[in-house]
Amino acid sequence: MRRRPGLSARLKLTLSYAGFLAVAGALLLAVVWMFILRYVPDNSQGLLGTSPNRYLLVRTFAPAAALAMGFLLVFGLVGGWILAGRMLAPLDRITAAARLAGTGSLSHRVRMEGRRDEFRELADTFDTMLEQLESHVAEQQRFAANASHELRTPLAISQTLLDVARKDPTRDRGELIERLHAVNARAIGLTEALLLLSRSDRGTFTRESVDLSLIAEEAAETLLPLAEQRGITLDVTGGAARAVGSAELLLRMVTNLVQNALVHNLPAGGTVTVCTEAHGGTSLLRVENTGRRLPPELVPTLTEPFQRGTERARTDEHAGVGLGLAIVHSVVRAHDGALELVSRPAGGLVVTVRLPGTP
Repeated sequence: MRRRPGLSARLKLTLSYAGFLAVAGALLLAVVWMFILRYVPDNSQGLLGTSPNRYLLVRTFAPAAALAMGFLLVFGLVGGWILAGRMLAPLDRITAAARLAGTGSLSHRVRMEGRRDEFRELADTFDTMLEQLESHVAEQQRFAANASHELRTPLAISQTLLDVARKDPTRDRGELIERLHAVNARAIGLTEALLLLSRSDRGTFTRESVDLSLIAEEAAETLLPLAEQRGITLDVTGGAARAVGSAELLLRMVTNLVQNALVHNLPAGGTVTVCTEAHGGTSLLRVENTGRRLPPELVPTLTEPFQRGTERARTDEHAGVGLGLAIVHSVVRAHDGALELVSRPAGGLVVTVRLPGTP
């Protein structure tokens, strides 16, 4: 937005300093006039017949007063300009950093030294904002790159299958159709996951009172065949835990957590425990599973898009699209909650979701 040109802040401060100093000098001269000159006799003899009269004092005092006022004005302008420059110097550094950020360079920081005053707090706040913005932009760039790669993979596979079918007309069409169907289903699943992730990030959903215990039971009932197929015991315990949010998104969150716990588990004889409870004003959901031991430094990266276990998303039977925990994190954040992932010493993972509860 373009604005009309005007005085700079430094010039305004300079004029303010000079004006204040001139007013103070005028008041001082007025005090001198009122309390000294008014007591000087205004006659030809003067005070006691020896001192100058008021006329002579005024003739002598007026030029000196005018000279003093001129000196104060010049001194106020020069001193005010210097002081204003020193006071506004931190703003120049912040402005330079903002200009660099406007050109796309988010790595620059103000890093202002000195005591914590208003300018230091402003600079620290600006540095924090730049750090978060840089992290967010880097995350979005990684997400876009990974999403492009994951979307390109099924398209490339489909193109290869079609090329093979065109070059070899005698190839079994049934097998080709089945493989194309599987690849297309994976591409659709990835697209739906990306749309869900975008929707939860925007926070555009209807909020209502939801019982996490009922949602946990529904998710467990849906995934029970997968648990039986893999020989994993799936238990749902705990009591009612009411929260305010989208029942659809919260169901997807719990389903992703339980499915992730089932897929990344022991080959046989594993367990998955889902527990819900309410503590004061917080509703808690905990999903704990057995499995391989995870390094502690790996756990914080599991919520990044297209991250799965100790490697990137794969294309095996239950690999999904690598957005399971990323969607969980986005849904929890959209509901003003907190997500905590902790590796179990014996192997596996404990995921705890805390959401604001309702009375």
